[in-house]
Amino acid sequence: MRYFARHAQLPDGPAENVLIDEAGGVFTAVVPGADAPPDATRLDGVVLPGFANCHSHAFHRGLRGRTHDRGGTFWTWREDMYRLAARLHPDSYLALARATYAEMALSGITAVGEFHYLHHAPGGARYDEPNVMAEALRAAAADAGIRLTLLDTCYLAGGLTADGHLPLDDVQRRFGDGDVDRWAARVADLAESPGMRVGSAAHSVRAVPRDALRVVDLTPGPTHVHVSEQPAENDACRAFYGMTPVDLLAREGFLGPDNTFVHATHLDADDLDIIGGGVTVCMCPTTERDLADGIGPAREVLAKGDTALSLGTDQNAVIDMFEEARGLELDDRLASLERGRFSQRELLTAMTNHASIGWDDAGRIEVGRRADLVAVRLDTTRTAGADPAQVVMAALAPDVHTVVVDGRVVVADGEHRLGNVGRLLRAAIDRLWEDA
Repeated sequence: MRYFARHAQLPDGPAENVLIDEAGGVFTAVVPGADAPPDATRLDGVVLPGFANCHSHAFHRGLRGRTHDRGGTFWTWREDMYRLAARLHPDSYLALARATYAEMALSGITAVGEFHYLHHAPGGARYDEPNVMAEALRAAAADAGIRLTLLDTCYLAGGLTADGHLPLDDVQRRFGDGDVDRWAARVADLAESPGMRVGSAAHSVRAVPRDALRVVDLTPGPTHVHVSEQPAENDACRAFYGMTPVDLLAREGFLGPDNTFVHATHLDADDLDIIGGGVTVCMCPTTERDLADGIGPAREVLAKGDTALSLGTDQNAVIDMFEEARGLELDDRLASLERGRFSQRELLTAMTNHASIGWDDAGRIEVGRRADLVAVRLDTTRTAGADPAQVVMAALAPDVHTVVVDGRVVVADGEHRLGNVGRLLRAAIDRLWEDA
Protein backbone atom coordinates (compact mmCIF):
# COMPACT_ATOMS: atom_id res chain seq x y z
CA MET A 1 0.00 0.00 0.00
CA ARG A 2 1.20 3.51 -0.80
CA TYR A 3 0.27 6.66 1.10
CA PHE A 4 1.05 10.29 0.43
CA ALA A 5 1.03 12.80 3.28
CA ARG A 6 1.20 16.55 2.78
CA HIS A 7 2.51 16.82 6.32
CA ALA A 8 4.01 14.11 8.53
CA GLN A 9 5.95 13.80 11.75
CA LEU A 10 9.06 11.72 11.04
CA PRO A 11 11.81 10.73 13.50
CA ASP A 12 13.87 13.76 12.41
CA GLY A 13 10.91 16.11 12.82
CA PRO A 14 8.17 17.61 10.64
CA ALA A 15 8.32 16.83 6.92
CA GLU A 16 6.26 17.70 3.85
CA ASN A 17 5.14 15.74 0.80
CA VAL A 18 6.01 12.35 2.28
CA LEU A 19 5.56 9.16 0.24
CA ILE A 20 5.09 6.15 2.52
CA ASP A 21 5.18 2.56 1.26
CA GLU A 22 3.98 -0.39 3.31
CA ALA A 23 4.12 -4.14 2.69
CA GLY A 24 3.47 -7.02 5.04
CA GLY A 25 2.54 -4.67 7.85
CA VAL A 26 5.85 -2.76 7.91
CA PHE A 27 7.13 0.42 6.32
CA THR A 28 9.29 -0.30 3.28
CA ALA A 29 9.97 3.28 2.16
CA VAL A 30 9.53 6.76 3.67
CA VAL A 31 10.49 9.54 1.26
CA PRO A 32 9.97 13.21 2.15
CA GLY A 33 9.89 15.85 -0.57
CA ALA A 34 8.32 13.44 -3.06
CA ASP A 35 5.75 13.91 -5.77
CA ALA A 36 2.38 12.27 -5.24
CA PRO A 37 2.06 9.19 -7.50
CA PRO A 38 -1.40 8.47 -8.89
CA ASP A 39 -1.63 5.11 -7.10
CA ALA A 40 -1.05 6.53 -3.61
CA THR A 41 -3.82 7.08 -1.07
CA ARG A 42 -3.70 10.71 0.02
CA LEU A 43 -3.87 11.31 3.76
CA ASP A 44 -5.18 14.80 4.45
CA GLY A 45 -3.94 16.91 7.35
CA VAL A 46 -0.89 15.75 9.26
CA VAL A 47 0.19 12.13 9.67
CA LEU A 48 1.57 10.93 13.00
CA PRO A 49 2.89 7.58 14.22
CA GLY A 50 0.36 5.31 15.93
CA PHE A 51 -0.33 6.16 19.56
CA ALA A 52 0.47 3.78 22.45
CA ASN A 53 -1.97 3.66 25.35
CA CYS A 54 0.33 2.20 27.98
CA HIS A 55 -2.12 1.91 30.88
CA SER A 56 -5.76 0.91 30.61
CA HIS A 57 -8.42 -0.72 32.73
CA ALA A 58 -10.94 -1.36 29.95
CA PHE A 59 -13.85 -2.18 32.25
CA HIS A 60 -13.60 1.22 33.97
CA ARG A 61 -15.13 2.68 30.78
CA GLY A 62 -18.46 1.55 32.22
CA LEU A 63 -18.11 4.19 34.97
CA ARG A 64 -17.83 7.22 32.70
CA GLY A 65 -20.45 9.80 33.61
CA ARG A 66 -21.69 7.77 36.59
CA THR A 67 -19.48 8.86 39.51
CA HIS A 68 -19.96 12.64 39.62
CA ASP A 69 -23.14 13.02 41.71
CA ARG A 70 -21.23 13.27 44.98
CA GLY A 71 -17.80 14.30 46.20
CA GLY A 72 -15.19 12.08 47.73
CA THR A 73 -11.71 10.85 46.87
CA PHE A 74 -10.00 8.06 44.97
CA TRP A 75 -10.97 5.73 47.81
CA THR A 76 -14.70 6.48 47.55
CA TRP A 77 -14.55 6.25 43.75
CA ARG A 78 -12.98 2.83 44.18
CA GLU A 79 -16.17 1.54 45.80
CA ASP A 80 -18.09 2.37 42.60
CA MET A 81 -15.40 0.58 40.60
CA TYR A 82 -15.72 -2.51 42.77
CA ARG A 83 -19.49 -2.58 42.25
CA LEU A 84 -18.96 -2.56 38.49
CA ALA A 85 -16.25 -5.22 38.68
CA ALA A 86 -18.60 -7.55 40.52
CA ARG A 87 -21.05 -7.43 37.60
CA LEU A 88 -18.72 -8.54 34.82
CA HIS A 89 -18.46 -12.02 33.30
CA PRO A 90 -16.62 -13.21 30.18
CA ASP A 91 -19.33 -12.26 27.67
CA SER A 92 -20.04 -8.82 29.12
CA TYR A 93 -16.31 -8.18 29.53
CA LEU A 94 -15.77 -9.00 25.86
CA ALA A 95 -18.56 -6.65 24.76
CA LEU A 96 -17.36 -3.75 26.91
CA ALA A 97 -13.68 -4.21 26.05
CA ARG A 98 -14.38 -4.55 22.32
CA ALA A 99 -16.30 -1.26 22.28
CA THR A 100 -13.71 0.45 24.49
CA TYR A 101 -10.82 -0.65 22.29
CA ALA A 102 -12.74 0.50 19.22
CA GLU A 103 -13.12 3.91 20.85
CA MET A 104 -9.36 3.87 21.36
CA ALA A 105 -8.78 3.08 17.70
CA LEU A 106 -10.99 6.02 16.70
CA SER A 107 -8.69 8.28 18.71
CA GLY A 108 -5.50 7.02 17.01
CA ILE A 109 -4.42 4.37 19.53
CA THR A 110 -2.84 1.42 17.73
CA ALA A 111 -1.69 -0.59 20.78
CA VAL A 112 -2.89 -0.80 24.38
CA GLY A 113 -1.37 -2.09 27.59
CA GLU A 114 -4.22 -3.65 29.56
CA PHE A 115 -3.56 -3.81 33.31
CA HIS A 116 -5.68 -6.90 33.80
CA TYR A 117 -6.77 -8.15 37.21
CA LEU A 118 -10.35 -9.37 36.61
CA HIS A 119 -9.16 -12.97 36.56
CA HIS A 120 -11.80 -15.13 38.22
CA ALA A 121 -15.53 -15.36 38.89
CA PRO A 122 -17.16 -13.24 41.61
CA GLY A 123 -16.16 -14.61 45.00
CA GLY A 124 -12.89 -15.91 43.61
CA ALA A 125 -14.02 -19.22 42.10
CA ARG A 126 -11.99 -20.20 39.05
CA TYR A 127 -13.65 -20.45 35.69
CA ASP A 128 -13.31 -23.81 33.94
CA GLU A 129 -10.84 -22.03 31.68
CA PRO A 130 -8.70 -20.06 34.19
CA ASN A 131 -7.74 -17.40 31.62
CA VAL A 132 -11.15 -16.94 30.01
CA MET A 133 -11.26 -13.26 31.01
CA ALA A 134 -7.87 -12.69 29.41
CA GLU A 135 -9.08 -14.44 26.28
CA ALA A 136 -12.03 -12.04 26.18
CA LEU A 137 -9.53 -9.17 26.04
CA ARG A 138 -7.56 -10.88 23.28
CA ALA A 139 -10.73 -11.26 21.19
CA ALA A 140 -11.83 -7.69 21.96
CA ALA A 141 -8.57 -6.17 20.73
CA ALA A 142 -8.56 -8.33 17.61
CA ASP A 143 -12.12 -7.28 16.76
CA ALA A 144 -11.28 -3.62 17.37
CA GLY A 145 -8.14 -3.88 15.21
CA ILE A 146 -5.51 -2.80 17.72
CA ARG A 147 -2.60 -4.64 19.30
CA LEU A 148 -2.83 -5.74 22.93
CA THR A 149 -0.21 -6.16 25.61
CA LEU A 150 -1.90 -8.16 28.34
CA LEU A 151 -0.30 -7.08 31.59
CA ASP A 152 -1.57 -9.91 33.75
CA THR A 153 -1.70 -8.44 37.23
CA CYS A 154 -0.73 -10.10 40.49
CA TYR A 155 -3.15 -9.03 43.25
CA LEU A 156 -2.74 -10.88 46.55
CA ALA A 157 -3.67 -8.53 49.39
CA GLY A 158 -6.55 -6.21 50.12
CA GLY A 159 -4.42 -3.30 51.27
CA LEU A 160 -1.53 -2.25 53.49
CA THR A 161 -1.45 -0.68 56.94
CA ALA A 162 1.27 -0.02 59.47
CA ASP A 163 0.56 -3.51 60.82
CA GLY A 164 0.89 -5.30 57.48
CA HIS A 165 -1.13 -6.50 54.52
CA LEU A 166 -4.88 -7.04 54.72
CA PRO A 167 -6.79 -10.03 53.32
CA LEU A 168 -8.75 -9.65 50.10
CA ASP A 169 -12.34 -8.53 50.60
CA ASP A 170 -15.36 -10.08 48.90
CA VAL A 171 -14.98 -8.20 45.61
CA GLN A 172 -11.19 -8.43 45.51
CA ARG A 173 -11.22 -12.23 45.75
CA ARG A 174 -11.87 -12.47 42.03
CA PHE A 175 -8.65 -10.50 41.46
CA GLY A 176 -6.40 -12.89 43.40
CA ASP A 177 -4.81 -16.29 42.76
CA GLY A 178 -4.09 -17.14 46.39
CA ASP A 179 -0.31 -16.87 46.18
CA VAL A 180 2.32 -15.66 43.73
CA ASP A 181 3.25 -19.12 42.50
CA ARG A 182 -0.33 -19.91 41.49
CA TRP A 183 -0.50 -16.53 39.76
CA ALA A 184 2.71 -17.27 37.86
CA ALA A 185 1.49 -20.73 36.85
CA ARG A 186 -1.71 -19.27 35.40
CA VAL A 187 0.20 -16.58 33.51
CA ALA A 188 2.53 -19.23 32.09
CA ASP A 189 -0.47 -20.77 30.32
CA LEU A 190 -1.13 -17.58 28.36
CA ALA A 191 0.13 -17.82 24.80
CA GLU A 192 1.21 -14.86 22.70
CA SER A 193 -0.25 -14.33 19.25
CA PRO A 194 0.52 -11.94 16.38
CA GLY A 195 -1.66 -9.21 17.88
CA MET A 196 -1.08 -9.89 21.57
CA ARG A 197 1.96 -9.93 23.80
CA VAL A 198 1.98 -11.11 27.40
CA GLY A 199 3.53 -9.07 30.15
CA SER A 200 2.95 -8.84 33.88
CA ALA A 201 2.14 -6.38 36.61
CA ALA A 202 2.25 -6.10 40.35
CA HIS A 203 -0.89 -4.18 41.19
CA SER A 204 0.90 -2.09 43.85
CA VAL A 205 2.95 -2.46 47.01
CA ARG A 206 -0.41 -2.41 48.78
CA ALA A 207 -1.69 -5.48 46.95
CA VAL A 208 1.53 -7.47 46.48
CA PRO A 209 3.64 -8.29 49.57
CA ARG A 210 7.37 -7.80 49.35
CA ASP A 211 8.27 -11.48 49.09
CA ALA A 212 6.16 -11.78 45.93
CA LEU A 213 7.44 -8.71 44.10
CA ARG A 214 10.61 -10.29 42.74
CA VAL A 215 8.67 -13.26 41.35
CA VAL A 216 6.49 -10.84 39.38
CA ASP A 217 9.47 -8.88 38.11
CA LEU A 218 11.23 -12.01 36.85
CA THR A 219 8.38 -13.04 34.55
CA PRO A 220 9.07 -12.51 30.82
CA GLY A 221 8.03 -9.37 28.98
CA PRO A 222 7.29 -5.85 30.18
CA THR A 223 6.40 -5.49 33.86
CA HIS A 224 4.29 -2.64 35.19
CA VAL A 225 3.23 -1.51 38.67
CA HIS A 226 1.06 1.23 40.17
CA VAL A 227 3.41 3.46 42.18
CA SER A 228 2.69 6.25 44.67
CA GLU A 229 -0.69 7.06 43.20
CA GLN A 230 -1.92 8.20 46.61
CA PRO A 231 -0.20 9.76 49.66
CA ALA A 232 -1.89 7.10 51.80
CA GLU A 233 0.01 4.41 49.87
CA ASN A 234 3.31 6.12 50.63
CA ASP A 235 2.42 6.53 54.30
CA ALA A 236 1.46 2.86 54.70
CA CYS A 237 4.59 1.67 52.90
CA ARG A 238 6.85 3.81 55.07
CA ALA A 239 5.05 2.70 58.22
CA PHE A 240 5.33 -1.04 57.49
CA TYR A 241 8.43 -1.37 55.32
CA GLY A 242 10.34 1.71 56.46
CA MET A 243 10.75 3.04 52.91
CA THR A 244 8.82 4.52 50.00
CA PRO A 245 7.19 2.33 47.34
CA VAL A 246 9.85 3.36 44.80
CA ASP A 247 12.65 2.36 47.18
CA LEU A 248 10.97 -0.96 47.97
CA LEU A 249 10.42 -1.79 44.30
CA ALA A 250 14.01 -0.90 43.40
CA ARG A 251 15.34 -3.18 46.13
CA GLU A 252 13.22 -6.01 44.72
CA GLY A 253 14.47 -5.63 41.16
CA PHE A 254 11.88 -3.32 39.56
CA LEU A 255 14.44 -0.98 38.04
CA GLY A 256 15.26 -1.73 34.43
CA PRO A 257 14.26 -1.07 30.83
CA ASP A 258 11.32 -3.52 31.00
CA ASN A 259 9.80 -1.83 34.06
CA THR A 260 7.13 0.86 33.96
CA PHE A 261 6.01 2.77 37.05
CA VAL A 262 2.41 3.91 36.55
CA HIS A 263 1.19 7.23 38.00
CA ALA A 264 4.25 8.09 40.15
CA THR A 265 2.26 11.10 41.34
CA HIS A 266 3.70 11.55 44.82
CA LEU A 267 7.46 11.14 44.59
CA ASP A 268 10.11 12.70 46.80
CA ALA A 269 13.60 13.76 45.75
CA ASP A 270 15.13 10.41 46.68
CA ASP A 271 12.48 8.59 44.61
CA LEU A 272 13.38 10.70 41.59
CA ASP A 273 17.04 9.85 42.01
CA ILE A 274 16.22 6.13 42.18
CA ILE A 275 14.09 6.06 39.05
CA GLY A 276 16.89 7.87 37.24
CA GLY A 277 18.47 4.42 37.10
CA GLY A 278 16.34 3.65 34.08
CA VAL A 279 12.61 2.95 34.08
CA THR A 280 9.63 4.26 32.16
CA VAL A 281 7.09 6.34 34.05
CA CYS A 282 3.56 6.18 32.67
CA MET A 283 1.55 9.28 33.46
CA CYS A 284 -2.25 9.35 33.25
CA PRO A 285 -3.18 13.05 33.58
CA THR A 286 -6.91 12.80 32.84
CA THR A 287 -7.34 10.14 35.51
CA GLU A 288 -5.32 12.08 38.06
CA ARG A 289 -7.66 15.03 37.42
CA ASP A 290 -10.83 12.96 37.57
CA LEU A 291 -9.88 11.25 40.84
CA ALA A 292 -8.28 14.34 42.41
CA ASP A 293 -5.02 12.43 42.77
CA GLY A 294 -2.61 15.31 42.18
CA ILE A 295 -0.11 16.52 39.59
CA GLY A 296 2.80 14.18 38.98
CA PRO A 297 6.41 15.42 38.57
CA ALA A 298 6.57 14.70 34.84
CA ARG A 299 9.17 17.34 34.03
CA GLU A 300 11.40 16.20 36.89
CA VAL A 301 11.05 12.58 35.77
CA LEU A 302 12.06 13.36 32.20
CA ALA A 303 15.03 15.35 33.45
CA LYS A 304 16.53 12.08 34.67
CA GLY A 305 18.64 10.98 31.73
CA ASP A 306 17.74 7.27 31.67
CA THR A 307 14.04 7.70 32.37
CA ALA A 308 11.35 7.78 29.70
CA LEU A 309 7.72 8.90 29.79
CA SER A 310 4.71 7.09 28.40
CA LEU A 311 1.00 7.89 28.66
CA GLY A 312 -2.15 5.97 29.52
CA THR A 313 -5.88 6.53 29.69
CA ASP A 314 -6.13 4.42 32.87
CA GLN A 315 -9.79 4.50 33.96
CA ASN A 316 -10.90 5.65 30.49
CA ALA A 317 -12.98 8.54 31.79
CA VAL A 318 -11.36 10.19 28.75
CA ILE A 319 -9.95 8.32 25.76
CA ASP A 320 -7.89 10.94 23.97
CA MET A 321 -4.10 10.78 23.75
CA PHE A 322 -3.94 14.42 22.68
CA GLU A 323 -5.60 15.32 25.96
CA GLU A 324 -3.20 13.10 27.92
CA ALA A 325 -0.19 14.70 26.22
CA ARG A 326 -1.50 18.20 26.78
CA GLY A 327 -2.08 17.22 30.39
CA LEU A 328 1.66 16.80 30.85
CA GLU A 329 2.25 20.32 29.62
CA LEU A 330 -0.78 22.16 30.98
CA ASP A 331 -0.81 20.59 34.44
CA ASP A 332 2.89 21.35 34.76
CA ARG A 333 2.22 24.94 33.77
CA LEU A 334 -0.20 25.22 36.69
CA ALA A 335 2.37 23.79 39.09
CA SER A 336 5.35 25.78 37.78
CA LEU A 337 3.73 29.01 36.54
CA GLU A 338 5.74 28.62 33.33
CA ARG A 339 4.81 27.76 29.73
CA GLY A 340 6.67 25.50 27.36
CA ARG A 341 7.55 22.84 29.90
CA PHE A 342 7.72 20.14 27.21
CA SER A 343 8.69 20.36 23.57
CA GLN A 344 6.31 19.13 20.91
CA ARG A 345 8.78 16.34 20.19
CA GLU A 346 8.77 15.23 23.84
CA LEU A 347 4.98 15.13 23.92
CA LEU A 348 4.74 13.10 20.73
CA THR A 349 7.43 10.72 21.98
CA ALA A 350 5.41 10.08 25.13
CA MET A 351 2.25 9.50 23.04
CA THR A 352 4.02 6.90 20.89
CA ASN A 353 6.15 5.04 23.45
CA HIS A 354 5.22 1.52 22.31
CA ALA A 355 8.39 0.14 23.92
CA SER A 356 6.74 0.69 27.31
CA ILE A 357 4.34 -2.14 26.45
CA GLY A 358 6.77 -4.35 24.59
CA TRP A 359 6.28 -3.28 20.96
CA ASP A 360 9.78 -1.94 20.38
CA ASP A 361 9.29 -2.08 16.60
CA ALA A 362 6.46 0.48 16.57
CA GLY A 363 6.00 4.19 17.23
CA ARG A 364 8.03 5.78 14.40
CA ILE A 365 7.35 6.32 10.71
CA GLU A 366 10.54 4.78 9.36
CA VAL A 367 11.59 1.82 7.27
CA GLY A 368 11.35 -1.51 9.09
CA ARG A 369 8.89 -0.32 11.72
CA ARG A 370 5.32 -1.51 12.07
CA ALA A 371 3.07 0.32 9.63
CA ASP A 372 0.95 2.35 12.04
CA LEU A 373 -0.36 5.72 10.88
CA VAL A 374 -2.72 8.30 12.35
CA ALA A 375 -4.00 11.04 10.04
CA VAL A 376 -5.34 14.15 11.77
CA ARG A 377 -7.43 16.77 10.02
CA LEU A 378 -6.19 20.36 9.91
CA ASP A 379 -9.50 21.89 8.85
CA THR A 380 -11.76 21.26 11.85
CA THR A 381 -13.00 23.94 14.24
CA ARG A 382 -10.21 22.88 16.61
CA THR A 383 -7.30 22.51 14.21
CA ALA A 384 -7.99 25.09 11.50
CA GLY A 385 -5.04 27.46 11.31
CA ALA A 386 -2.77 25.34 13.51
CA ASP A 387 0.86 24.80 12.61
CA PRO A 388 1.08 21.09 11.60
CA ALA A 389 4.16 20.79 13.79
CA GLN A 390 2.10 21.85 16.84
CA VAL A 391 -1.05 19.83 16.18
CA VAL A 392 -0.64 17.96 19.49
CA MET A 393 -1.59 21.19 21.28
CA ALA A 394 -4.65 21.78 19.09
CA ALA A 395 -6.29 18.50 18.10
CA LEU A 396 -8.67 16.20 19.93
CA ALA A 397 -9.62 12.59 19.24
CA PRO A 398 -12.54 13.50 16.89
CA ASP A 399 -10.04 15.16 14.54
CA VAL A 400 -8.52 11.75 13.68
CA HIS A 401 -9.85 10.61 10.30
CA THR A 402 -7.70 7.61 9.30
CA VAL A 403 -5.95 4.99 11.42
CA VAL A 404 -3.74 2.24 10.01
CA VAL A 405 -2.55 -0.60 12.28
CA ASP A 406 0.09 -3.01 10.97
CA GLY A 407 -0.81 -1.94 7.45
CA ARG A 408 -4.56 -2.51 7.88
CA VAL A 409 -7.03 0.39 7.74
CA VAL A 410 -9.05 0.26 10.95
CA VAL A 411 -10.57 3.75 10.81
CA ALA A 412 -11.49 5.50 7.55
CA ASP A 413 -13.10 8.94 7.29
CA GLY A 414 -13.63 8.90 11.04
CA GLU A 415 -15.61 5.63 10.99
CA HIS A 416 -14.46 2.44 12.67
CA ARG A 417 -14.68 -0.81 10.74
CA LEU A 418 -17.09 -2.17 13.41
CA GLY A 419 -19.60 0.56 12.63
CA ASN A 420 -21.21 2.86 15.19
CA VAL A 421 -18.96 2.58 18.24
CA GLY A 422 -21.26 4.75 20.34
CA ARG A 423 -24.02 2.18 19.94
CA LEU A 424 -21.63 -0.62 20.88
CA LEU A 425 -20.62 1.23 24.02
CA ARG A 426 -24.18 2.06 24.97
CA ALA A 427 -25.34 -1.52 24.55
CA ALA A 428 -22.42 -2.95 26.56
CA ILE A 429 -22.68 -0.43 29.40
CA ASP A 430 -26.47 -0.39 29.71
CA ARG A 431 -26.37 -4.16 30.02
CA LEU A 432 -24.12 -3.88 33.05
CA TRP A 433 -26.26 -1.35 34.88
CA GLU A 434 -29.77 -2.40 33.89
CA ASP A 435 -30.32 -4.26 37.17
CA ALA A 436 -28.65 -1.67 39.38
